[in-house]
Parts: sequence; C-alpha cells; structure tokens
Amino acid sequence: MPGGPIDILISAGEASGDLYAATLVRHLKTLLPQARFFGCAGPRLQAEGVEPVIDAAKLGVVGLVEVVRHIPEIYGEYRKLIREAARRKPALAVVTDSPDFHLRVAGQLQRRGIPVHYLIAPQAWAWRTGRVKTMRRTLEKLYCIFPFEEAFFRRHGVPAHYIGHPLTRLVKRSMTKEEFFRKHGLPADRPLVALLPGSRRGEIGRHLPVLAGAVRRVEEKRPCTWMLAAPPEGLARFGEAFFTQPFRAASIQENKVSPPGSGAGAALRVVEGETWDAIAHADLALAASGTVTMEAALLGTPMVTYYRVTGISWRMGRLLVDVPFYTMVNLIAGERVVPELIQNEMTAGNLAGETLRLLEDAGEASRMRQRLARVAASLDTGRDPLALAAELVALAAERRES
Repeated sequence: MPGGPIDILISAGEASGDLYAATLVRHLKTLLPQARFFGCAGPRLQAEGVEPVIDAAKLGVVGLVEVVRHIPEIYGEYRKLIREAARRKPALAVVTDSPDFHLRVAGQLQRRGIPVHYLIAPQAWAWRTGRVKTMRRTLEKLYCIFPFEEAFFRRHGVPAHYIGHPLTRLVKRSMTKEEFFRKHGLPADRPLVALLPGSRRGEIGRHLPVLAGAVRRVEEKRPCTWMLAAPPEGLARFGEAFFTQPFRAASIQENKVSPPGSGAGAALRVVEGETWDAIAHADLALAASGTVTMEAALLGTPMVTYYRVTGISWRMGRLLVDVPFYTMVNLIAGERVVPELIQNEMTAGNLAGETLRLLEDAGEASRMRQRLARVAASLDTGRDPLALAAELVALAAERRES
C-alpha cells in the first residue's frame, strides 16, 4: 500500500559492482526511507544493510573456460535469487555489471513483471553485440558510465541514460603522502610502486608470479618499495600466503616478505582497504586491466597495465572482441595513453622494462599524468552519477507502488 515498505532487489557480482551498488543504496535510503533491500550482495552492500540472499563472492569468476567450470554453482545461486524475487515481488530490481549472470537474471525478472534497472552497461559495443537484443527486451532503464555508450545503446533501441562515471565522486585519498609513509614506515628515498593484481582469485593467481618476477628484475637495477593492494577481505578469503608466496618463490634480492603491520625494511608490503591511498601516493602503479586503471587515472598516477587469462579463453575471446585497446583508459582517450601488456606480452621482462622506463624518465611520467588528467576530466558531468541514478530508481519505485 502507499507509504508502506518498498522492497528492492539489488544484485552486484564483483568488487567494483559492489562498490557502486552500495553507494546507490546509500542514496536510496535517504530518498526512500521505507525501502528494504535484498539480493546478491558483497561486503559493501551487506554493510549498507542489503540482505544477502546469495553472496557475491560466489560469482567472482572470469574467463570463458573458468566460467564454464563454475556453471553448476553459479546456476544454483541464480535459481536461489530468482526464487526469492518471485516470493517477495520487489517493486523493481537494480543489477550491476556482471552481464553473463545479470542479463539472465533480468530476463527471468522481466517475465515475472519485475522492472529491471541495469547499472554499469555491459560492453556490448566491444563484444557480443547480440546482447543488445536481450537488453532491449528486458530492461526498463540502462545507466551508462562512459559518454560514448548512451548513443550506441539508443541506436539499438535500449533505453539508455548517461550518468557519468561513479568513480569521479568516490575515488580519493584519505591521508597525505607524509601520513601514509609514516603509517607504513616507508623509506622516502625509494620510489613506491603499487601492485594491483585484480580482485578475483583466478586473475590474481595468474598475475602474481609474473609480478614477482618483474619485481626481482627491477630490484636488480633500482631498489623500490613495493606495496601490494589486496582486494576487500582478500586476506581473509584467500589467505596471506596466497599473496606472499609468489614473491618468496621469486627470491627477490634483499627481500623479506612481510604481512600487514610489519616493520620497516621489507621489500613488499601487503595492505587491504587502502588501495586508493596506495595508488595516490605511489610513483607508479602496475595495474590489472579493469576498474582499478580508472581509479589510477582519476588519482593521476602513471601506470603499466596488464592482463592474462587461460590460453583457451584468450583464443576464444579474441574471436569475439573488436576494440583497438583492451584498457579502458586507452579506449576513452582513443589512443595509447598507458602501456598494455596483454596475455603473451605480460612477461616479467616486459613488466620490468616498462616499470624502469617510467621510473627513470620523469618527462614521460609527467606527460602520462597530463593525458590521464584529460581522461579524468572527460568522465565528470558535474553531477554525482550515483545520486542521479538513485533519483531515477526512486521515482520508478514510487510509481510502481502508487
């Protein structure tokens, strides 16, 4: 009845989606105090009070082959979410990113008369353009975060709305460089390099041995301080040894791998929950291609990007992807702003070479910062993107309940 509780299904399948959806929920709680939220929730959504029908961590799989291996578990979670949606009959659903999972969810919800709002548009402009047919049929509204997306989806009949990139309002440092270095006992006479291997167990596991090899090579020529930023709850989920063992195995010169909170003098520091400060205060970031590259661009930190999947996933994916660059920073700029070391090009030698080049060439690093600043400016519409999305979601929910 009018004025009564409004149930809203919220679903996010990975760390960046969890961050964006949690911020959206925070705005919705102000606009719709009577709203109740449930769905597929990671740690940030759960912290905002979203009831986790399923845990988003169970969907954190990347790569065509890797997804196939996890289909039974993912399908079980999918069925659980749909059953709960059918039972509660929410006013609407907001699904975030993870298109392989969420476009199927959207189809089931639409058949049950539940309107679906999609936050963070699937990259159908890059690959699997056939998805637009499903989106046109199942979505009430699509929220785009890159300026070129709205026109693409509208041409294909999808009700798209450009809101700007959420990270323009979210990404910021929490302390000064002096405070950060003092907190972690970092030496001021060495460059700080942030290692950002990804958020999912599979991709982190593929990237860490190569990163460890690159660290060893760089240390032979230029000692640095290395800070590895683990994803939220990564140490609890995967264990500390998962992150540190590849560096022990690499036998880094004068290395003592240290867990969080260790004293000064260690070559590697592992931090959790401080990714933006680690990036902001680093001289260079070695970043897995993904959301974290946008975070580094907004913080103005030069970077080298990379990514690796299994061999068969790479061969299959290349047949489907049609883009000039793999890193979103370069796609937005329309040119190669940051180095991309993808698949076979992601070697310890290549990573070390690009790292040394940017650490030793101050002019090149400065030019990259200027170009990153232009990318960052292009993503800011002057409004808080997630506040705008929340307004549109709240209006739709109120219309449904009136």
